[in-house]
Amino acid sequence: MISILSDLTNQPSLLGHSAAYENLATNGFFLLGQDKSGMNPILLGILGIGGFLTIIILFFIARYWKLWFQAYMSAADIQLHSLIRMHFTKVNPNVVVQAKVMSAQAELDTNRDTGISTRRLEAHYLAGGNVMNVIHAIIAAHRAEIPLDFDQAAAIDLAGRDVLDAVQTSVYPKVIDCPDPSRSGKTTLSAITKNGIELRVRARVTVRTNIAQLIGGATEDTIIARVGEAIISSIGSAGTHFNVLENPDMITRVVLSRGLDAQTAFEIVSIDIADIDVGENIGARLQSDQAEADTRVARAQAERRRAEAIAEEQQMKAKVAENRSQFVLSEAEVPKAMAEAFKAGRIEAG
Repeated sequence: MISILSDLTNQPSLLGHSAAYENLATNGFFLLGQDKSGMNPILLGILGIGGFLTIIILFFIARYWKLWFQAYMSAADIQLHSLIRMHFTKVNPNVVVQAKVMSAQAELDTNRDTGISTRRLEAHYLAGGNVMNVIHAIIAAHRAEIPLDFDQAAAIDLAGRDVLDAVQTSVYPKVIDCPDPSRSGKTTLSAITKNGIELRVRARVTVRTNIAQLIGGATEDTIIARVGEAIISSIGSAGTHFNVLENPDMITRVVLSRGLDAQTAFEIVSIDIADIDVGENIGARLQSDQAEADTRVARAQAERRRAEAIAEEQQMKAKVAENRSQFVLSEAEVPKAMAEAFKAGRIEAG
């Protein structure tokens, strides 16, 4: 281009000098063609990369536009790049968006630093937690004015507990049968009063979830075992079965006063005696069994004494026979002694 300008400067009139004009045109087009051929690969590379990136961006925008718009209209505070990031981290964006929308509509704290943020939802999803179950539980707890934040609910969920069921049980207490036929196969508890009468009792325990003790707290089986033990102990301390039949509430008062829900995932609301039946007279049966046992012992002792007497009798008979044989032997020696005396002249014939 510099040579072209110099040619233009040195030529006063291009119209009068056709040779110079032709030289100028030839050199100019040659230089322009050289510049154009030198820029083509770079320009095409830039355009190709830009087009490829544009296609990718348009693909992700077209794919997640509806989700982002739904979150935007619901004031869920989810950025479009967050949805694209979920695609590469294998997080289901539909679950996260739905959870965030529900949280925003329920007026929960969705602050990015302290509330139910998108990052926290992604982390809980990647940890294998049930995001929707946690959000439903937090919303239910929020409506019932039960203190439950996202971290606590997520920890309960990752611990393997059903956090939604726990919140629902805290709002609507559940009833546990004691004993539970599905667990032990028994329908009643058997206890014996001091006068030996068996009482068969069926109790119903009303409990609600203690969310603070849900992680690490004992389960329903412990509640059933503790209540059953307390009922049996309370009936066993009663003087007669009439006292229990007349005042069944004495059992519930004693049981409730023991604090059986300590270190468990539940709080005992009430214990109700559903049914009391009089069973067998265990005391009389035990006395009968004892008398029969005493009879068998006395009979055995008498048999032993009889056997000893028979043995002693046989021993005496043996001694009599022995003495008799000795007497016979002694009698046999008398003639012999007399003969020897005659021979010796110690005895004279009369």
